[in-house]
Formats: sequence, C-alpha cells, structure tokens
Amino acid sequence: MSKSFTEELRAAAGDQWERVVNHRFTTELARGDIDRNVLKKYLIQDHRFLDAFVVLLASAIAKARSLDDRIPGCQFLGLITGKENTYFERSFEVLGCSKEERAKIPDEEVTKGFANLMREVSSEGTLGEILSVLVVAEWSYFSWGEKVLPITNRDDFLTYEWVDLHSGDYFNDVVAYLRGLLDKEGTLIDEEGREKCKVAFLRAIQLEEDFFEMAYAA
Repeated sequence: MSKSFTEELRAAAGDQWERVVNHRFTTELARGDIDRNVLKKYLIQDHRFLDAFVVLLASAIAKARSLDDRIPGCQFLGLITGKENTYFERSFEVLGCSKEERAKIPDEEVTKGFANLMREVSSEGTLGEILSVLVVAEWSYFSWGEKVLPITNRDDFLTYEWVDLHSGDYFNDVVAYLRGLLDKEGTLIDEEGREKCKVAFLRAIQLEEDFFEMAYAA
C-alpha cells in the first residue's frame, strides 16, 4: 500500500521529526518538573505567533475547496482564540509575567522565523503550502501530546493543560482533518506543487525543533 502524501512528508523529515516528538521539553513538561524559567520563556515566545497562526488557519479556511472542508477549520479556530488563548493569559498571571514585562522582551529569532513563515504562506502560498505548515504544527504536537499523556502529572495546570490541549479525541480529529485535506491536495496538484509543500513542511519542522531548543538557551 502506497504512503499518503502526509506520510511521505513526514518520512522526508526523517530523524528530525522524531527529535521534535521526543524532545526533553515534552517529557519534562508532562512530569511537571520543567524549569519554570524555561516554560515561561517558551510560553512568552509561543504566544507571540498566535496571531500569525490565526491568520494561517483562516487562510486555509478561505482557500479550502468546499464548505465541508471549511467547517472543521472554523471550529478549531474558535478553540485557538478561546480556550488556548485563555490558557496563555492564566499562565502568565501565575508566572507573574505582566503584559508590561512581556512587552519588554524581544522576539527570539526562531519566533520571527515562525511568524514570517506563517504569514508568508498565508499571503503568497498555495493551499497545499498552508496546510503543510499547519500539519507540522498540529501533527507533531499531537504526536508528543499522546506520547506523554500517560505520564502527565495533574498537580499544576501550567503543565498538564498544555498536554491536554494537544492530545485526546478532539485534537486527534483536528489532525486527521488537516492531514486529510493535505492528502487530498497532494492528489490534485502537480509535482512542482508537491515539492513546494515539501519545502514548507521541512522549514516548519526545523523551526519546531529550533523553538524547543530556544527555550533552554541561556
């Protein structure tokens, strides 16, 4: 049986995919013993490209080929701008990180890179390229979220809610939806279009690894 397009893209990422899914950040987060300064740095920077991610997802919805293809994306957009955004605000409050303090912290280079990629494909990319970046973001996070779920410590919402947001039946459905759209797109576009998707996919997985590493950098 031949591989789906998304399976081909993941295979092209090779060991880098596994490094992201098995990064120490994910297990330390789940156990609840992650250094709070590492988590704080990660959350501050991750929140910085929430707006670019919303634009990215909205662009996929706008460029989707049918209403049926748009509706699940609209529902997921509601989660991103609701429950997930609320998690950030509650986390910053507990970490004692005010909006004024966050405003003084510059964007890390990887944060700029991720935001630029999202905005670039949103404005200039094909539906396939947009979906490639989305699939990396959500599929890689679902992969590590499910992996660490059994060892997740339930003492502190700061750590377990981030795992919960990226695991479980609903998030599985989101990933299946995005992968399904990209798999379908792979059958409709030419080889040049597929290559553009691969380039976007590999750029995104590199940024995912760099982002985890950034959180630990001095």
